[in-house]
Amino acid sequence: MVQTYRSPVRIYKHPFEIVMAAYEMRFPTCPQIPIFVGSEVQYEYKSEDGAEWVIDRKCQLNVEAPYLVKKIAGVDYVYFSQKNSLDRRKRTLNIEATNISFASRINVKENCTYYVHAENDNWTCFEQSASLDVKNFFGLESAVEKLAVRQYGANLAKGKEILEYFIEELLKTTTHIERFKDPSEEETTSTADSAIEMKESSEGDAVVVHNRPPTSLAAEADEMRTARVNASFDDGSL
Repeated sequence: MVQTYRSPVRIYKHPFEIVMAAYEMRFPTCPQIPIFVGSEVQYEYKSEDGAEWVIDRKCQLNVEAPYLVKKIAGVDYVYFSQKNSLDRRKRTLNIEATNISFASRINVKENCTYYVHAENDNWTCFEQSASLDVKNFFGLESAVEKLAVRQYGANLAKGKEILEYFIEELLKTTTHIERFKDPSEEETTSTADSAIEMKESSEGDAVVVHNRPPTSLAAEADEMRTARVNASFDDGSL
């Protein structure tokens, strides 16, 4: 029988970029999470513009299971695959975790999402859901299910506490992280700023008239030089 779990929405009153930087501080190892022994990067992808980052890690866990369960299973550690898909443009992080150990006997799937709060874009929301399907585990199916439920609840509380700890540590040195901007948008903004037309008033002060395309700036400069030359000739004839 498949057991499903879902956590309530958790809200961090910090911008998405700060929360993400704090989240990454737990890798590759994290002393604050005793069961998290370590992790190895199996695959990594970064888009050319830096907006997307996908990383797949193999995580080693020291599960807090009764000695008898570990003895029968013949392991001290279990391994999970964790795939993180970060989209800086959309400001979302999707996390998918599945078990590698005992995959033929147990199916564990976990999905987590970080995203921007709908009413305050300086806050970050977190949702988590999981499913457990114990097919055959040496006759200890019921014990494993109870263990998983207890472990899941403990991890929920611990995860919130640890992330808040890293956020506070990060804020000691970093209070602001810029949001992602498309390179094409930055280039367009820069070009538009440089194309603001300037003319002289009758008093000699520079005044902004309106925006002009870059190609017209050279022609305007020539016109201004010609006007000044003509004015100087007129002054000399008086």
